Amino acid sequence: MDYFEVTNERHSTRAYKNQSVEPEKLQKILEAANRAPSAGNLQAYEIYLVTDAKHKIALVESAYDQEFLAQAPIVLVFCAHAARSVGKYGKRGADLYCVQDATIACTFAMLAATALGLSTVWVGAFDEDEVRRVIGASQAHRPVAMLPIGYAAEAAHLKPRRRLNDLVHQVQS
Repeated sequence: MDYFEVTNERHSTRAYKNQSVEPEKLQKILEAANRAPSAGNLQAYEIYLVTDAKHKIALVESAYDQEFLAQAPIVLVFCAHAARSVGKYGKRGADLYCVQDATIACTFAMLAATALGLSTVWVGAFDEDEVRRVIGASQAHRPVAMLPIGYAAEAAHLKPRRRLNDLVHQVQS
């Protein structure tokens, strides 16, 4: 797919087939996430790869019973790593840039998965401390997004988007 096909095909999926993701596809997704731009190229994020049922079920509970997390064969948890940004950017690096870095990496992973014929959904509603405990992350790693990845078990239901004239605001002198 070309880039514009990928962005048009990407949609949120909350039902996954009981089908493994091929290791070479996972590798490409992780490589895409690693290529994401970041503030000062500090790459102030960490990715936790969750594939076993026990941990996925625990993630469901930490995410207010979003059960599709356990259906997906893979869940990536993107964490901000403030210590990687704070030295160069101070408080703004610790409070914002590392979170942006993690979310950009998650977006790259999401688009790569779509390009490979896989489906995802961005999960941001969860108890950070509980997710951190489930994945065994240190306090230095702040969970900011979870990305279940797998083959869709349902047809896409693309939702309407805002019109550009409602979204884009021209700044004029």
